[in-house]
Amino acid sequence: MTERVVGIGAGAKELATEDMILNIGPQHPSTHGVLRLRLTLDGERITAAEPIIGYMHRGAEKLFEVRDYRQIIMLANRHDWLSGFANELGVVIAAERLLGMEPPVRAVWARTLLAELNRVLNHLMFLGSYPLELGAITPLFYAFDERERIQAVMEEISGGRMHYMFNRVGGLKEDLPLGWLDRVSAAVAETRRRVPDIEDLILHNEIFIARTRGVGVLTREQIMQYGVSGPIARASGVDFDLRRDDPYLAYRELPVKVVTRHAGDCHARFQVLFDQLKSSLDLADACVEHLRSLPPGPINQRLPKVLKVPEGHTYAWTENPLGINGYYLVSKGDKTPWRLKLRSASYSNIQVLREMLPGHLVADMVAILGSMFFVVGDIDK
Repeated sequence: MTERVVGIGAGAKELATEDMILNIGPQHPSTHGVLRLRLTLDGERITAAEPIIGYMHRGAEKLFEVRDYRQIIMLANRHDWLSGFANELGVVIAAERLLGMEPPVRAVWARTLLAELNRVLNHLMFLGSYPLELGAITPLFYAFDERERIQAVMEEISGGRMHYMFNRVGGLKEDLPLGWLDRVSAAVAETRRRVPDIEDLILHNEIFIARTRGVGVLTREQIMQYGVSGPIARASGVDFDLRRDDPYLAYRELPVKVVTRHAGDCHARFQVLFDQLKSSLDLADACVEHLRSLPPGPINQRLPKVLKVPEGHTYAWTENPLGINGYYLVSKGDKTPWRLKLRSASYSNIQVLREMLPGHLVADMVAILGSMFFVVGDIDK
């Protein structure tokens, strides 16, 4: 039981009080989008936290059931709007497995390249926005400058800045533009050259270190209990990455470097994101070189006007920028899925907040939330 002094008029009175219940959200400026947190406070210290979700729920899984396999790609790339291309991949891979279809080699390598460029875009967003949440505005401009450079080549090939709609069952929408690989190489090289500037600006800043080191520690056991994945899990020592451990696309032929840390705090999660950015730039370069060595050929398979997937079910999972995304596809042989269950990374990752936040001060809550690297649409689907 705690005591607090409450002023009444010109005097004051001592009262024994219960713990305070504080709602953060769903429209509080310290949150990402419309996530709501129900906090129980003892003074300024959090004693219990309950994430309450569903404010952006749009019923994507039910909408999948009334749209054909071309239309659901448009829906699938919108739940995590920072990972549009990566979101499309799981849907088309699942459909191709049921069809027994192998996309052309050039499509496989182009998909891998675009997936890594999309990962770079995702990570640059968080690398710029996280310091902003802790009061540092300059890193945002550096990160967004590099983000625009990569965004330009993604926009050139697909016509979209966020929702690319470039994947198709059997390959990609169209071939790579003339000279596009050269422009990708130049963009990747310039971004790699500028990344150390961002790193020096943030990681060696004593205020940033004080706000993140030892804050929001997530243990390996908590990771395993809650199914946390991606950079957050690897920052706590979980050495798992589908690109290496269950490879898809062209990853089995690429030297995928899995970055881990063991501190499990906000600072470690930020470091993992930085190192993954560098790794993705290296993978993008490797994909470009391989694509240059391939002879001319098709970029997709010819499909019937009405595409029907044979009856059956399959599960496809991909290593998305924010973690593992899973797609359970059930078909009854129609032109629309009978069921398409989506397992999004942010949904599982955010549940562990109930374990992380208790014991911390309210002032540390923003630092912890930002280091979880989630997108609210990816939680609510």
